[in-house]
Amino acid sequence: MDMGLRNKTALVTGSTKGIGKAIAIELAREGVNVLVNGRNPEEVERTVNELKSEFPSTSPQNAAADIVDMQQRNALFAKYPSVDILVNNTGIYEIMSYEDVDDEVWDKYFRTNVLAANGLSKFYLPTMLKNNFGRIIFIASEEAIMPSGQMPQYCMTKSMLLSLSKSISKLTIGTEVTSNTIMPGPTLSENVYQIINRLFPDDMAFSEKEKKFMSANLPQSEIQRFIKPFEIGRLAAFVCSPYASAFKGSPIRMDGGMVPTIF
Repeated sequence: MDMGLRNKTALVTGSTKGIGKAIAIELAREGVNVLVNGRNPEEVERTVNELKSEFPSTSPQNAAADIVDMQQRNALFAKYPSVDILVNNTGIYEIMSYEDVDDEVWDKYFRTNVLAANGLSKFYLPTMLKNNFGRIIFIASEEAIMPSGQMPQYCMTKSMLLSLSKSISKLTIGTEVTSNTIMPGPTLSENVYQIINRLFPDDMAFSEKEKKFMSANLPQSEIQRFIKPFEIGRLAAFVCSPYASAFKGSPIRMDGGMVPTIF
């Protein structure tokens, strides 16, 4: 299916690995010119070259910057003053007990997972409204609405993104600009793959390791496997497309059945 995105420009934050990179790849597959972002310029350039090699009709660009740093964020704005699509993917997480989350940790998570995304959205939204087309996507988590209790500082920020997305959406009434949140469930990132591999014997196939881990640790998952990053990438590409203009301020779940349906 042609998503109708050819020649659009997208800034995908944290797009050198994991979900961000998968979204960058799927957007490039649709003919989007992706601004690849990350803090490491060499990793960013490597990803740019990968996209250019695989999708030669597109023009990926190096948008290396630490978006949490206001000075670097302003430099990014000066270099790329407008985009059609903004995917706020950058985020940090770690397992922590509530008792160990001090004010410094709360502040770090708020600045990284919320304020950076808000700063980008606030800058790019006016031009989207002027052009009567734009897509802002926040990557949250099922933890935003179903906290496990293992990452309170992370869950708090992901819940905030749902509220922020809806608040921005209220500013887009009657336009072809949208603001939505995608909430993935447990995803097979590079880091998760390495963790699962280390937990079981080397001679065991990864599919079997995955099955055993899910059964023991995430029995509420209805797919009993990790979500693949490209699946989230394809969903994001659709949400970015003109065919998804009816999604307004929506929390879009791709959680593998982790969250119980509430009627």
